Formats: sequence, C-alpha cells, structure tokens
Amino acid sequence: MRNRVLLVAILLGGGLVFLAAGGCALRSGSSPDLSQEAAPGLPADFAEGPAAGARQAQEWWRAFADPALDHVVASVLDSNFSVAEAVARVEQARTRARLADAAILPTVGASLTAETFDLPTNAAIGAQLEDLGLDFPLPDRLGFPTYTLGADFAYEADFWGRVRHTALAAGSELLASEFDLRVARIGILAETISAYFEIGHLRQQLAIARGQVELLEERERLVESRYERGLAASLELHGVRQALSGAQAGVPQIENQLAETESRLAVLLGGYREDVAAILPESLSPETPAEPVPAGIPADLLSQRPDVQAAGHRLEAAGHTVEARRAALMPQLSLSGSIGLRSTDAGGLFDVKQWFTNLAGNLLRPVFDGGRLASGVELAEARFDELAAAYGRTVVTAVNEVESALATLRNEGRRQESLAAQREEARASVDVHSRRYESGISGYEDLLDANARLLDAESALASSARNLALARLAIHRALGGAWTVPDEMASAPASAPDARARGPAER
Repeated sequence: MRNRVLLVAILLGGGLVFLAAGGCALRSGSSPDLSQEAAPGLPADFAEGPAAGARQAQEWWRAFADPALDHVVASVLDSNFSVAEAVARVEQARTRARLADAAILPTVGASLTAETFDLPTNAAIGAQLEDLGLDFPLPDRLGFPTYTLGADFAYEADFWGRVRHTALAAGSELLASEFDLRVARIGILAETISAYFEIGHLRQQLAIARGQVELLEERERLVESRYERGLAASLELHGVRQALSGAQAGVPQIENQLAETESRLAVLLGGYREDVAAILPESLSPETPAEPVPAGIPADLLSQRPDVQAAGHRLEAAGHTVEARRAALMPQLSLSGSIGLRSTDAGGLFDVKQWFTNLAGNLLRPVFDGGRLASGVELAEARFDELAAAYGRTVVTAVNEVESALATLRNEGRRQESLAAQREEARASVDVHSRRYESGISGYEDLLDANARLLDAESALASSARNLALARLAIHRALGGAWTVPDEMASAPASAPDARARGPAER
C-alpha cells in the first residue's frame, strides 16, 4: 500500500509540473471558429422565382412516369461498378470510425503463461552470497516452474480530447463518405437517364432520317423521269441527287451515335450492348413531366444536396483533426497494469491466495521533437482552410447550377412551344398539298416537298423534347433529388449543416 501511495504522489507531482509547462502551449493556439457557418451569403430566392417545396432524394426518377425507365434504373443500381466502389468506400470509412472509437476505451487482454526457471547456482544467487562472504549450503542448480493466469489492461486518460476528437473526425469522414455514395448514385442515375433519353431521341431521328431518304429517292425518280423527257434541267437533277446523298450519309452517322450511346449505357449497367438490347423495349417514348418545379429557396441546398453535405462533414472532420493535433502538444497520461493468479504449482494456480497486481502509470509531455507536433498542427489548420474554401465553392456551385437548370428548362419549354406550332403548320401544309394534288391543282413534287418540311419539323421538335427532358433531369440533379409539396412543409426552409460533426459514439 505504501508503494502505491508513493506512485500516486509521484504522478500528481510530476503532473503539476507538466501541466504548468503545457498550459501556455494550449492557450496560445488559434483554433478555427467552427461555430460560424463556412457557407457564403446566400440569395433570398432563386432568380427564376419558383415555388417552394420539400425534396425527397429517393426514386426521384419516377417523376418521368416511364416504366421502361424505372426498369433500366433498377438494373443500373443493382449492377453498376461505380456505385459498388462507393459502397465499399463507405464500409472502409465505417471501419475506420470503429477503430477510432475503440481507442477511447481501455484495452483488456487475458493471458495464461507457463515459464520454467533453471540455471546454475554459482551463476545466480550463489555467486552473490559468496561475494558477501556468506556460506550457505545450496544445490548445484536452481529451477522451478511458474504458472500465471491474469488479465492485462492499458488506458490513455484523454484529458485534452486528442482521442475523442480523432474519433469525431473519423465519424465526420464516415458521414461524408455516405453522402459521397449519394452523390455517386445521383450522378450514375443522371447519366443513365440521359443515355435513355438519348437512345430514344436517336431512334426517332434514325426513323426520320430514313423517311427523308425515302422521300428524296422518290423525288429523284420523278426528276429523273422528267429529265429523260426533257422537262427538267440537269441542274435540278444534280441538286436532288446531292440532297439524297447528304440524307443517306446522315443515316450511318446517327447509327454510330446510337451505338456509342448504347455502349455508354452498357458500361453503366456493368455489361455489354446485348444486355442493353435485352432490357430496352423496341419502342421508347420518354416524356417530360408537365408539373411545375418547386425548387424551394437557396438555403435548402445546404441540406438537400449530398455534395454540399459531404463537403460540410469533411470540413467538420478537419476541425476535429486540428483539435486532436493541438491536444497532442499536451501531456499524456497512460495507465497500464495486470491482475491475476501466479503459482509454481499448476494445481495451485486457482488458489485465490496466489493473487497478484501490477499497476503502472506514465505521464509524458513532449519537450523537444524538432517541431514535428507543431508542424502537424499547422498542417491540420491549413487543411481546414482548404476545406472551408472547398465548402464555399460547393455551395456557390450548387446555387448557380440550380439557377442555370431553371433558366434552361424555362427557355427550352418556350422553344418547344414554337417548334410544336411549326410542326402543326407543316402538317397543315401537307394536308393542303395533298388535297391540291388529288384535285390536280399542284404536282406530286410539291407534296413531297411539304412532307420533307414536315419531317424537318418533326426532327427539330424531337431534339427539343430531348433537350427539355435533359433540362428537367438537370433540375433533379441540381436540387439533389425529387420533390413533394406537403402543406406543412411548403414554406419551411431547410437548416444549414451543423458546423460540428457527431462522432459514431454520439450518433
């Protein structure tokens, strides 16, 4: 007992000296103020002025109301390699968080040992007795076994929060990786839906291009017949043939684009082009939802965009790392010990009278390390500044992506209305030329020209429909998901992410 009291006194006395020397170092540091929001000032509303609404990040692609698209998306989510990689990174971050959490708790181990001690007497206690001039009868050799059954423990008293902040940093990194997975999912889904719309558009364009070739072939036959009868000039025949060659050259170009897009979708599926052919129906008719887009207010992006959330949690992790590096400048108190039973007889190993204890304490404060620990603090602070700037850039990018997507959707909608009116005029022109041809008022070539103009209008309208769908897709991607508008949430802004992360132990 006296020895234990002496040990505690030594630790306390030394601790006072170490604490006095280290207190100045801790107080002199300039910690980043994590309570302040790192996001730049946000506008009160989006420039396009859409209605407010609440977002849902799951199955937002169902807003397109296309069962074939739903099937393609489900297949991609099930087999995409990039999503699988992101899932594996989340598991790695979760394991690192568990490891960091484990450092907060003491380590305890059980041991069972057996030792044999055997050496000549004159090389041990016998020689020492002889040097002292004492003559005791001793055997030629000394030997005995020792059996020990015990439990060992080690623990670092985390006075300054080094271990705790390390665990909190790992917890924030885990949250960031989980939001990275959402970013990957949204990106993959956006690429999948874009490829789906592109395939549908290219199939339409291919059918229109083939229809144009058929019209020009028929027009060539008519002009060639008129030319042979001396009713048409060679210049007219060459012009028709030139237009036909151009239309024929456009068909393989569209076929190449279709093959490239199908290959891109195959990569997203984690397969090959035949896999794409197996899941896509022969006829695709994707449509753009007609309901308005409730984008909410810019502050919503701080909670609904996964890339903003990931950047925010990485900033929080960097702040905790700064605190952990500063705590490493302070004295560290570690405790270790063991307790158990020890006997020279295996049969007496479980005798409670054979108990023993071994306790040790270690108080260590860095005195000279060549500036390694101080440089670690500076490095962590510079990393924090970098991530604070990255977080601000992410927020600004998010707001401007929404602004751009909203403007594109509005302008492409206006363009589609004009092209739809143009197509209706082209259809009316075909009807008029059909009646005039049937009445013998105008020739068949005029009817062919009217049909060609209708195909051109159909092609332009199909491209606009594709662009409008991609603009709607860009809205989904920019807002971080889909939306619903319940009455109680329609005007409630989302809060900005907390500047301090919660570690795995606190979640």
